[in-house]
This record gives sequence, C-alpha cells and structure tokens, in this order.
Amino acid sequence: MSTERGLHRLTNFSDAVVAIAITLLILPLVDSATHIGKGSVSSFLHHNDTQLLAFGLSFAVIWSFWWSQHQMLEHIVGYSNPLVAGMFVWMLSIVFLPFPTELLSSSTQGGQGVHALYVGTMLITSVAALVQEWAIVARPELQAEEHRGEADIAQTVVMVLLMAVIFVVVIALPAIGLWSLLILLLSRPIVTLVRSRNWVTSRPARGRTSKPGPTSRT
Repeated sequence: MSTERGLHRLTNFSDAVVAIAITLLILPLVDSATHIGKGSVSSFLHHNDTQLLAFGLSFAVIWSFWWSQHQMLEHIVGYSNPLVAGMFVWMLSIVFLPFPTELLSSSTQGGQGVHALYVGTMLITSVAALVQEWAIVARPELQAEEHRGEADIAQTVVMVLLMAVIFVVVIALPAIGLWSLLILLLSRPIVTLVRSRNWVTSRPARGRTSKPGPTSRT
C-alpha cells in the first residue's frame, strides 16, 4: 500500500536525478575551461559555442520535462506500480540525455544519427510522462480529493505525437536536423483545439458514469 512518506521519497528521488542530469550537462564545459591557459574568455566562448548551445538546449529540455512532471504530481497523494514504472523510465531518459548532448557538440560525423538519438531520447521521456499521466487518470484515488477529475492527458498525448513526428522528420530529412524541434511550438494551439473538441478527456472514476456537474476541468 502506498504511503505519503513513500510518495515523498519517490518525488525527492526523481528531483535528485534531474539535478544530477543538469549538473552533468555543464561538466564538459568545465573540463574545457581548465585548458583555457592564456587564452581570453571571448576566444574560449567562441571556440565552444556549439557546446554552449547544446548545453542551453538540453537545460531547457530537462527543465521543461521536470516542470511538466512537477505539475502532474502536484496534487497526488499516493502512487501505483504503473506510475512508479513510468517515473523510472522517465528518469532513465533524463539522466541519459547528457550523452547525446555531448555528441551534439563533439561529434564531427553522423549528424543524422546523433540527432535521431537526441530526439529519440526526448520521445522516450514524453512516452514515459504519458504513462505517468495515464496511471494517475486511471486511479482517481491517487489524486487529492479536491482535485479528482482534473487530470487531463491532452497535453501529454499531443507532446508524444509531436515528438514522434519530429523523430520521423530528423530521420527522413536530415538537412533539417534539430530545427524540427520548432514543431513543438504547435503544441499549445493543438492542445487548445483538442480540449475545445473534447477529443481527449480525463477518465472518470471506476464504477461511476460520467454525468454533467458543476466541476470544470482546467
């Protein structure tokens, strides 16, 4: 049986993994800085601009994934085996991301493969987030009573679909590369459309029928 203490340990562990992954992103630049010698800082930044861009991109990616998970877990009071499984796959992909990040800045060949590995890692993170979201929707009792029925997987479903499209584009059109990540800018308008059409909604509690009521979903 899940407990509040167990939930806190689980979320704290997840936060610690994210902190470690973000720290790993900067270590190659720190290592490069030890060899700056008599060179100027401007020269160092110029010669490591690719590394800096890769660091900034992955930092933003990890922050975005963490923030989404933070909001997802904000109002839950318990956990289930599917939720834990989704969280561990999610953490695995997050802690793996510094590896393709380093390949982005240091690999001189195989751009298509590196981009596919980078985007593929993000796709796995998105799918793992969807598993977590669905685990919460499927078990309303995991949510605090005042927030039950608010869970909505629309945004996560859209993210998974867009990441799958980007993964295909990276492989099929290597010249576009990571510019294909701009497709993610479509997520907000698509989510708004999906919610307005009620194409993806939260799942009602087991044993209950969906009835009109005063409770509104956000």
